[in-house]
Amino acid sequence: MIRKKYTVRGMNCASCSAHVEHSVKNLEGVSLVEVSLMGATMIVEYDETIINDEDIINTVNSGGFNASIYVKNRAVNEENKKLEKNKFNKLITSIILMVILMYFSMGEMLHLPLPHIFNKFPYINGLIQLVILIPIIILNNHYYINGIKRLIKLSPNMDSLVAIGSIASLIYGMFSVIMLMIGSFTNNEELIHTYHMQLYFESAGMILTLVSLGKFIENKSKGKTTKAISKLLDLTPKTALILKDDKEIEIEVDDIKIGDTLIIKPGTNIPIDGIVISGTSSVNEASLTGESIPVLKEKDSHVISGTINLNGLLIIKATCESSDTTLQKIIDLVEVASNSKAPIARLADKVSLYFVPVVICISIISFIIWIIVKMPFEFALARAISVLVISCPCALGLATPIAIMIGTYKAVDYGILIKSGQALEILHNVDTIVFDKTGTLTYGMPKVTNIIPVNIEEDELIKIAYSLEKNSEHPIAYSINTFAANKNIIPYEITGFENIVGYGIKARINNDEIYCGKEELITDQYDKKIYTKFLEEGKTVIFVSKNNQLIGLIALKDIVKETSINAIERLMKMKKTPIMLTGDNKYLASIVAKECGIKEVISGVLPDGKASVIEEIKNKGKIVAMVGDGINDSVALTNASVGIAMGSGTDVAIESAEIVLMNDDLNNIITMIQLSDKVIANIKMNLFWAFFYNALFIPVSAGALYPIFNITLNPMICALAMSLSSICVVLNALRLNRFKKGEK
Repeated sequence: MIRKKYTVRGMNCASCSAHVEHSVKNLEGVSLVEVSLMGATMIVEYDETIINDEDIINTVNSGGFNASIYVKNRAVNEENKKLEKNKFNKLITSIILMVILMYFSMGEMLHLPLPHIFNKFPYINGLIQLVILIPIIILNNHYYINGIKRLIKLSPNMDSLVAIGSIASLIYGMFSVIMLMIGSFTNNEELIHTYHMQLYFESAGMILTLVSLGKFIENKSKGKTTKAISKLLDLTPKTALILKDDKEIEIEVDDIKIGDTLIIKPGTNIPIDGIVISGTSSVNEASLTGESIPVLKEKDSHVISGTINLNGLLIIKATCESSDTTLQKIIDLVEVASNSKAPIARLADKVSLYFVPVVICISIISFIIWIIVKMPFEFALARAISVLVISCPCALGLATPIAIMIGTYKAVDYGILIKSGQALEILHNVDTIVFDKTGTLTYGMPKVTNIIPVNIEEDELIKIAYSLEKNSEHPIAYSINTFAANKNIIPYEITGFENIVGYGIKARINNDEIYCGKEELITDQYDKKIYTKFLEEGKTVIFVSKNNQLIGLIALKDIVKETSINAIERLMKMKKTPIMLTGDNKYLASIVAKECGIKEVISGVLPDGKASVIEEIKNKGKIVAMVGDGINDSVALTNASVGIAMGSGTDVAIESAEIVLMNDDLNNIITMIQLSDKVIANIKMNLFWAFFYNALFIPVSAGALYPIFNITLNPMICALAMSLSSICVVLNALRLNRFKKGEK
């Protein structure tokens, strides 16, 4: 199975995207189709041995759309900007012409000054209105081209409704002008009186203009939802300074190759992922992690594209190309997630597929009924047109994706990556959260907590231990070395270094034999109470001896993160059950669990058993989120209802999870749950009003209230209402931008 992304042009409403998805999904060999109306894209997962790109593209194109392989283009598309400006100019021209048209059509009713010749020859007014209407039709001819094309392809969309409604108004208006001309030439006053206020040209023009105005406002509002991606793209500079033959050369970022040496000046954005080869500086990584405190970078430190070098000159070596940077991967993940569909959208998708054909049938039926009950032809026609132009498949289509998109982008602000709309929907219902211990609840790296020198100065003990441990790659050695380096201790020269597998290390300093390691190789007497106390506290103890004489103990512990303690407390207040799942022994696991405030501990579980534990919890009817960071957590992350990976974890864990916490702060789980609550509530509200709007106003526009209350809706009012319904859905979703971390 392969997964590919396509660009699909010509989709204007939810009915369009539903038809595209339905037609491709029915192809043999296709297992997944996700069509984004917002992004004009389609993601297809298919078996390349059964079907290929050409088959998929031809299927979409046969429906009257235009599909092609998606090509990533980070540069600003000037052609699209010109297209948008052209649309705006057309809209302004249409509005000006519409105002003039309304003057001539409503002038008599509003007692506005009109040429006296209109009284004698009213058809002249009609001809003038037709002349004014023609440019409006030409400016907005895409509704006719797209709408009629969709009708011919038997997959009508919103453009089809607008086209049918405005064409019907135009044809009836022309018929009325002909009747007025006949009445004028035959002096038939009754005929003139019947048709001189039934021209309907203003309805045709108003439908086109108001729908275009609504689309313009809607697109402007939708544009605000993509500002997070624009902000991320702006983090990477277009050019970079490369050091070549001892010269600074400015090149395009896209031309950087792996291994290139780059100069990062203070106050500039880092253009590529790399390793510092010289220099020291503080780097602001808030754009990716949400953490505002700058991070110190020095020789051998990793730097990430899009972060800001604050106060020092850094020389780095590129470790990837521009298409593979951490920032680009984040952008790709966010785009995929924002275009994905949540399960809650399925009902709207099903409705959208049949919505327009049903509306056309209702329009025809309402026309026939009013003719049967002997209402005037123009009344029946007005009801049919009103049904067509008030129906809004766009509101249904926008209800879910726009909220998912904003929620996904909002999460990026807090250093959280969401890979799917499904994860965003499920998260607010999670009642059980399973945590891995090492690297998730704890820092994952032991830290020196206690130093007990015996007949020696503390710094001297550290110096001796550092001298040996700097030659070891063990995590404990790394912790001791870091501790010593932070105290600016300079190690001794050693000889005869020996690694005693399973016990420790040995070497000589100035002919003295030094040992660092486990208790088993210590023959000297010492106070075992201290050792026992450290063990009870869940600490690892390193013994240091000199010529078989104990000179000190160094205790280390994998410290529980303060953020973990706070997060567990907050989750329990939210009635979420935290569980620790670890491969460590019960004794050590219980110590860490007690520090975190977790009451339920499942310990001694092998990596392949973690997934089984998750399944057992799910079988009890629980909705489970799994939080982990290691390779041994990857299967469990996949099996959980929602998998959450720590950003510092392994690539396998991050790939397996649906949510990634870039700054490793477990409090962001609370943020995600709160954001999920807001997004789902927003989607439900959007869907309710979209269904309610159509369910209420389609019957009203058909004339359901006329027999009892004498209430009807003018086609122009219907066109305005249709435009406003989509705008309201978008504006309601934009309220999610007000979400703030820590909100109750």
